[in-house]
Amino acid sequence: MLKIQLRITDIHYSLTDIHTEHTCVCVSFLRKAKTRRSKRFLQSRQPKLTEDQKSSMIIRGGNTSQTVSQALKDVYALKKPNAVLYKRKNMVRPFDDSTALEFFSKKSDCSLFLFGSHNKKRPNNLIFGRMFDFHVLDMFELGIERFVSLRDVKTDTCPEGTKPLLVFAGELFETDREHQRLRSLLTDFFCGPRVSAVRLAGLEHVLHFTALEGKIYMRSYKVLLKKSGCRTPRIQLQDMGPSFDFVMRRNHMASDDLYKTAHRQPRGVKPKKKKNISHDAFGTRLGRLHMQKQDLDKLQTRKMKGLRKRRGEQTAETAAAAAKAPRTDE
Repeated sequence: MLKIQLRITDIHYSLTDIHTEHTCVCVSFLRKAKTRRSKRFLQSRQPKLTEDQKSSMIIRGGNTSQTVSQALKDVYALKKPNAVLYKRKNMVRPFDDSTALEFFSKKSDCSLFLFGSHNKKRPNNLIFGRMFDFHVLDMFELGIERFVSLRDVKTDTCPEGTKPLLVFAGELFETDREHQRLRSLLTDFFCGPRVSAVRLAGLEHVLHFTALEGKIYMRSYKVLLKKSGCRTPRIQLQDMGPSFDFVMRRNHMASDDLYKTAHRQPRGVKPKKKKNISHDAFGTRLGRLHMQKQDLDKLQTRKMKGLRKRRGEQTAETAAAAAKAPRTDE
């Protein structure tokens, strides 16, 4: 019996040759944690009912211009701390071969990516994309026609990790299939941390996307709360940067079946439907109770002090009933 052990990272390949006439090859994938740290790492990579927040990887291509490099840095500043910035050049062509992107996604545990490149045919190019099961699901290629950096706008920026308010304007986001997918991708990319509620003072950052005549206009604003003379403050938007004027180029969209599979939720996550509970248009919770028919004669009312009978007092009915009752002699 000949047995060969090959180890690549934490995966063991075992090739066993039993007989010379009938060759049998067995490949076994074993992941065994030898330390507590590696055990925690493998547990964090396992599937969960409620997944962690999505992280993004921002990758620099083999050839990039100053505009693309600064754009990647500005998007990374908006995405921190849930982003990974690759500063070295990577000779990757996502539309031709996405193997490298899938490797980076599995290595850094990121499901979203932004790839920047520059060439003569497609200058100042940005590719937004997302993964499903560490495979490319959607990709959209956008060309930068106009760019205003964060450092060009001399105003205060929002704190790191601020959840932005996303606004999509334009009829194409509602009617065109490609723009609908792009809207879903941008929502995934810029949505920020998941929260149950947001207070008014927490709305500090607004990202506005406008689709008009085949172009996508992205603007970033800081929300300022001014005095209005009443309880509700007056809201003022201040340009914060970065600002982009994109033009639509190539795209790679998943099939409807794969897209539906990617949005499928496990049974443990879906909320259970409760009987006899409904909500109105304003979100008020309404409940319905089912009760048996009651006898109102036996209904217990509120006992008041003034209605109590005092000692020595008898009503006319009580006295008449006592007179009619037969006397018994002992």
